[in-house]
Amino acid sequence: MSQYDYDLFVIGAGSGGVRAARTAAATGARVAVAEDRYLGGTCVNVGCVPKKLYSYAAHFHDAFDDSAGFGWTLPEAPRFDWATLRDNKISEIKRLNGIYGRLLEGANVTLINARAKVLDDHHVEVGGDTVSAEKILVAVGGWPWVPDFPGNEHVIDSNRVFDLDTFPERFLVLGGGYIAVEFASIFNGLGSETHLVYRGELFLRGFDREVREFTRDEMAKKGVKLHFETNIECIEPTHDAYRVTLTSGETLEVDAVLAATGRKPHLQGLGLDRLDIALNDDGTLKVNDRYETSVPSILALGDVTGGPELTPVALAEAMHMVQHHFSDAPPRPLDYHNIATAVFCHPNIGTVGLSEEEAREQYAEIRVYSADFRPMKHTLSGSDERCLMKLIVDDASDRVVGAHMVGEEAGEVIQGIAIAVRAGLSKSDFDATVGIHPTGAEEFVTMRSVTRR
Repeated sequence: MSQYDYDLFVIGAGSGGVRAARTAAATGARVAVAEDRYLGGTCVNVGCVPKKLYSYAAHFHDAFDDSAGFGWTLPEAPRFDWATLRDNKISEIKRLNGIYGRLLEGANVTLINARAKVLDDHHVEVGGDTVSAEKILVAVGGWPWVPDFPGNEHVIDSNRVFDLDTFPERFLVLGGGYIAVEFASIFNGLGSETHLVYRGELFLRGFDREVREFTRDEMAKKGVKLHFETNIECIEPTHDAYRVTLTSGETLEVDAVLAATGRKPHLQGLGLDRLDIALNDDGTLKVNDRYETSVPSILALGDVTGGPELTPVALAEAMHMVQHHFSDAPPRPLDYHNIATAVFCHPNIGTVGLSEEEAREQYAEIRVYSADFRPMKHTLSGSDERCLMKLIVDDASDRVVGAHMVGEEAGEVIQGIAIAVRAGLSKSDFDATVGIHPTGAEEFVTMRSVTRR
């Protein structure tokens, strides 16, 4: 019998923590999970899931407009009801919370609804009790960060934006990352007069430059008011709104301000500081290929480790962690190259592999193939929305090292393309693939002319 109460004690029941707990329990390990907020973590409750539901809702605005060109006449002007969307979302999240609870129960994982605190390398305090574990896994994810400026107490963060009491007719988003551009698109699509304020010269830093510029132009066409190279100087409440003064000197009157300025590891109060665990420069936990911190019995994965802040990455890390520590055949380290991602702004972005800028740094010669076109759907809808598709090829090997798309259902399309890029297929392989016609996605296998080298 083990000298510990549990073989694995997981702090945090988000995507990574739940997957780790269930997978470890399936090997016969005795596992407990502590969660003090909600099952499913950020993704299920205040991230991917509700965001995508709200994005679906916002797309209907365009769909109603597009339908006229196809012969549809609506009996009256469509009206959006925020409370219906919000409350239906709440019901769906509660359903998913229940599923996560049943998954843990079915896996014989002990669930403790309380915040855990690490006492030493093998003990945690939770719910007033002290329990021991051979290994402790920290999977608490991140928490929204709001910059310091006069009036910042009036902003809402990405945890709270889904559940506003009333719909903001005038909405301001502060930030330039994917959360910022997504919510700017969402509230614009739902009918808000929407402003996006970003201190840099162009949002989505780290993405392909052409993708960023194309997205900027398409969002502006849809009505999002973009304020680059500026920041919020202060926010002052008025009798029924907020007066936002920008560093450019411009003043805006809005009903709500969202600070989408990033998330930081939710490590406060966990007690890890008493163990002097090594941190990365950004304050995340430093781990090795086995997801061990500088204290080997303390493990960590997901957003707290400073890697890609993506749910599928946390799930993959959880399975690798279990194979390393609870399996007789540990795997090779997880490969973080060519991880596809999507940004659910309007239009959507899907991307995998290297940006054009990264490829130029890594390879002596590259070929770029791109297509910027009006999708077939909009020949009748009358919309001026355009689509961008782009392939980046290493000239020496002919291998496709990057694929990017801005357009309707970009994430769905790039998921399939990601398999080809991950497998190292060549541009010749793409060219030899017979396309599906008529689709937008066939453009990825019909681009023949080099746009630039």
